[in-house]
Amino acid sequence: MFITQPAVTKHIHEIETYYKTQLFQRNGTKIKLTPAGTTLLAHAEQLFAIYRNIEVDLAAINENVKGTLRIGASTTVAQYVLPKYLASFRQKFPEINIALTTNNTEYIENALIAGKIDFGIIEGQSKRLQIRYTSFLKDEIVLCTRTGNPLIKKQTMSLPAIKELPLLMREQGSGSQEVIAAALKKAGVKLSQLKIEMVLESTESIKSYISSSGSFAFLSIHSILKELKSNELTIIDIKDLHIERNFFFVKQQGDNQPLTGLFMKFISSDNLKL
Repeated sequence: MFITQPAVTKHIHEIETYYKTQLFQRNGTKIKLTPAGTTLLAHAEQLFAIYRNIEVDLAAINENVKGTLRIGASTTVAQYVLPKYLASFRQKFPEINIALTTNNTEYIENALIAGKIDFGIIEGQSKRLQIRYTSFLKDEIVLCTRTGNPLIKKQTMSLPAIKELPLLMREQGSGSQEVIAAALKKAGVKLSQLKIEMVLESTESIKSYISSSGSFAFLSIHSILKELKSNELTIIDIKDLHIERNFFFVKQQGDNQPLTGLFMKFISSDNLKL
């Protein structure tokens, strides 16, 4: 946010003075919200949501909301996150046509730079100078397998134990594969140390494979919600490994297209987020 730590401390102190209450509990290097802080945060989030809705509604009145918006989305986003937003957006702006391109993160970034799409939503960690990245939605990647897999004795596993599991992985260039590899490397495990049984180019293929085998896979929590609810798949917790990431809006640096801005404002203010 380009704010120094002393400035942040000063702002917090001013807010606590104004409301005559403590917002944070501090214990050494750790910090957490007090009940008052949690309450204030909830109200602040509601205020920001109202502000974003005002921007969207006024933009719809003042701007010529017609035309075609070419969106690119990485595979996980396109299949499991974006459809509900697209449906809601089309209901509000029926005269805007959506052209959706789906592929892995690397492809979407290349298509954006080449001008083949106007805007993208991706799941990787790469940072290119030509592209502006804006955080959109948090995601968690979890280790999962079919319910009843005889290889599973407990729902918790040690980090070294994953080296002995038959694993399915996404292809090179996938945002998911990039995030998984980075998290494992940080935890001291290389991809070359894993028993990768097969590489597949879609989450649906991976889910179908592990549903009828003894294999395992790291998948987005967004992609397996239905299977968890129906008890087809189960999550295995790994000690000392927690894989979180953000989905990102991506557009070319300096791009101020009104349709792109309108879409970003709309789905950022939408109440459909998990």
